Parts: sequence; C-alpha cells; structure tokens
Amino acid sequence: MRGPGGFGVRRYAVAGAPLLCDARDHGLTGDGTTNDQPALATLVDRLGDAYAADGRVRVIYCPPGVYSIRDAGTAWRSGVSLMGAGPGATRFVLSNEGNRAQPVPLAFHTVQLHGASPERSLAYCTFTDFEIDGSGVASAEYNPLAKGLGLQYVTGGLFRNLFIHHTAATGFGCDFLQDTLIETVRALECGRMDNGLEKGGAGIGIGIGGWGSVERLTVANCVAVGNATNGIFVEMQHADRPQPRGIRIIGCHAEANRFGISDWGANGLIVTACTMVGNLEAGFQVSAKGTTGVPGRGGLLTDCLIDGNLRDGVNIGNTQGSYTVRGNRITGNGRYGYHHEHLGDDDGAVAGEIVIESNEIWGNSLDGIRFDRPLRDAVIINNRLRNNGRQCAPATTGGGESVRYTENTLVDQHAGWPEDGHRGKVVRVGGRFAVVASNDETTLVLAPNRPGIDSSWSADMPSPGTPYELPAAPADRAGLTLNATCDSVTIRGNLIRDSGSGTQTAGIWITERGSCLNCRVVENDLDGNEVGIRTDTPALGGHWERNHGNQ
Repeated sequence: MRGPGGFGVRRYAVAGAPLLCDARDHGLTGDGTTNDQPALATLVDRLGDAYAADGRVRVIYCPPGVYSIRDAGTAWRSGVSLMGAGPGATRFVLSNEGNRAQPVPLAFHTVQLHGASPERSLAYCTFTDFEIDGSGVASAEYNPLAKGLGLQYVTGGLFRNLFIHHTAATGFGCDFLQDTLIETVRALECGRMDNGLEKGGAGIGIGIGGWGSVERLTVANCVAVGNATNGIFVEMQHADRPQPRGIRIIGCHAEANRFGISDWGANGLIVTACTMVGNLEAGFQVSAKGTTGVPGRGGLLTDCLIDGNLRDGVNIGNTQGSYTVRGNRITGNGRYGYHHEHLGDDDGAVAGEIVIESNEIWGNSLDGIRFDRPLRDAVIINNRLRNNGRQCAPATTGGGESVRYTENTLVDQHAGWPEDGHRGKVVRVGGRFAVVASNDETTLVLAPNRPGIDSSWSADMPSPGTPYELPAAPADRAGLTLNATCDSVTIRGNLIRDSGSGTQTAGIWITERGSCLNCRVVENDLDGNEVGIRTDTPALGGHWERNHGNQ
C-alpha cells in the first residue's frame, strides 16, 4: 500500500512497533550504573525490522539520564533515529572495562563487520541532541574503531547538536555520507590514544569516495578542539575510484588540534567562513597523508580566519592542483602564512593553476607566502602581505636565578626579547624541548606538546635556573619567496610591504634554488622592505614592470 508519505510506505505501523519510543519503556534505565547496551541493541533491531517491513522511520527518544554503554557497540539499522534531550542532559558513557579488546562505539555499521555498501546503506537515520563520553574506553593497542559514532554508507542522514569527547579514536568517524548534514557537532579531545601516527584520531573524520563522483555532504557550524590529529577532515578511501565533489565545510571552528581542517582527497572541497586558530601544525592543509595517498584537488578556501597556528597557516603539498585560496585572513602563524611544499613521497609533479587572491597575510613568523615546490600557471593577485618575518630575534641563552619555568612558560627576568621574535622556535633545556607559541620581553609562552596534553615540554618540567638555549632566526624572511621552479606565474597588484616593523627583509625573493620562467610580475607595491625584489637567480623572460618601491 502507498501511504501519504511516499511510495511503498504502509499507512499503519507494524503492530507492536511504535513510531516514537521512549527508551525507558523499552529496557533502558539511564541510571549510569546498568549496562543499557543490550536493551538499546534489542530495540534498534526491533525497530529496524519494522522499518524494513513498512518503510516508516522510527525514533528512539532517550530522556535525560546517563546511559552506560559497556563492552559492545550497537550495530545500527536503517530507518532508526536516536534523539536525546540535549548534550549534558542525555549522556551516553562508553566503556570496555569488561572486554578491553572491544572498541565500543555507540553505534556502528561498517563494510568489514556488517557488509555496508551502497546497496546496504543506512537510510533516514537522525542522531541529535545528546552527548557521547568516550573516556572509559581503553586498550593495550590503538584501535581505529574506538569512535563515538562509526557509520559507513549513510543516505539521508542528519547529525545535529552532538557533543562527542575523549574517545580513544576519532569522535565522529563516519564514511561515505550521501545527502547528509552534519550540524553543530562539537568534538573535544578525541583520539586520546592516537600517538599522531595512527589512522583516525580526529574530532570529525569523514571517509569519502564510496558513492562515485558526487557525494552531497555539508558540515556546518561544528566545533573541533584539542583532537589528536585533525579537527575536521575528509579522506579518500579508494585510490582507484573518482575523487568526489559536492562536499562543503561551512562556518566551523577548529582549534588546538594537530591540523585544523584538512583535505586529504576530495575534488572541489569548499571550505568557507571557518576559523582555524592555535593548531599545532597547520590551520588548513591539503596533502596525500591519508590512507590511500590521494591528495585533494580543485578546492576552494575562502573567507576564513587562519591565525596563530604553530607552524603554517595554510599548508599545501602533493596536490597537482588546481586550488584556490581567496579572501582569507592568514596571520600570526609560527612559520609561514601560506606554504606550498613537498609532503612525504609523491611523484614530484608540478602543481598547476594555484590561485592565491585577495588574502590578508601579515604578522607571520617567516615568509608570508613561500613556494618550495614547482608551480605552473599560478596566479598571485591583490594580496596584502605586510610585516611578516616576525621571528627576527637572534640566538640567545640564559639560566640562573632570573630563569623559572612552568608547564607552559619560560620566564627570564633579564631578557629583553622583541615581541614574538622567538615565535615558532624550539627552545631547548638540557634534553628537553618545547615550541614557542608567542613571547614578550621576558616570557616565552609555549605550545602544548601535543593536542589534549597540559604540558608543553617533551619530558618533565625543568627546574628553576636550568640553562636554556634558543636558535638564531633565519636571516631572510620575505613577503613572497620563490624557492622552486615557477613557470608562467602571474604576480600582480599585491601590496608586499614592511610598514615599520623592520622584519620583512624582502618584498619578492627568488632564491638560489628558485627560478622564475616567463612570469608576469607587475604593479606590485613593495615599499618599506629592505629590498623590493631580490633575485639570487635571475628571472628569465616574462614581464617585470611598474613595481613600486623596487630599488
């Protein structure tokens, strides 16, 4: 019978399987002591069977309470939704204390364990308004399935207003999401058992490449803080399939993760209006670091704030292009504002059609924009690159009664350091080290040793007075540095200026390793730098004209 909702839907629900279930009426207690997992699994199977019979979606409502989920995850079913009364009110507390070999996600549906596929996908599932606490899951070895949610092949999914925290692996780790919305999900300090070298370990990690050339997915208004690897990332899962387009990350906040937001394999990923601050390696990254070694390409990074990341603001490597970085503020990062480089093994191919347009790039510790990988047909236009090269302080040492330490600072009352002149450097104290996040005249503020860790030191905190040493800053710190072969690159209409900081040593610098072949370098404002254009390797061909301030 066709119901009013669509084809193949019965007008009436299967007998004994209500459309809305109060979990307390079906064996779940929410008392924080009883193991509610068996009752949840039974209810999910019952409602999944009913949906298969009549095509009508069921909803499990969990009233306020603490629902203990121990020693097993729940295999999810199509047409079954899970709703709570809000994070903090409805809490699912995961634990595997009775079987440390079990990873215990709240809900999972995988290719390996459940035969998930496009033909056996989860349809019309909503997860909304609850909290997942993964702090009780532990094992002798890292297990990438120790997630909060671990669903594969979902169609018509909705994930909204979830708080997922302290999971052993990725917090929200779902793959192959078609016609799906992820909204207002908060992921805090997930991946706590990931040493930085394992798979997963992210706040929100999404595997892609399961639905062909288009995956219609939006990640909106999510927050990812202090996660072991990425705050939010997409990762290609099949090297022999088309890289999907149709994925958007909008209005999200990524802070204090290893990487903020990463594109590890999409085609045309759109990242817009996001904030990426205080991440330990890069605010935004494009690379082939994923499991299949497929880099992102053709993406757009627009209208984002990318500030105070410990190394690079934007880090792009491996991709053959194209990629567009437009209209962002990229400031105060501990190394480069924009850095194009080789990241691990690749075929050494030239990156083509990179566009860097209308960005605010200022106050970064080293070069504003730096290319360490060959480029062809790149366009760098209408950017404002000002007062970069802030890491200008000379090498220094200290110790004795003026020096003291905390978990996150080094204070030397006798120092007279330039503001942020050591930012991004590694300070060494005996066999220990830490990375400087910022500094004033007497205090180095140190970055966490890794996400989710309180201390900044690689070992125990030094004793008061222990001698320290800081290395010298690089002598050359340009607004725009070409340290690789650059062919047919357009550099036009940029303001590349040092307006009194005295830190940006050159406007445009072609290094001994770099070259500029048939480039068009015109109408740039290079005023205030020590040198407007510095060519350690002479440019060949092209057009160089109307560059103001080029002495």
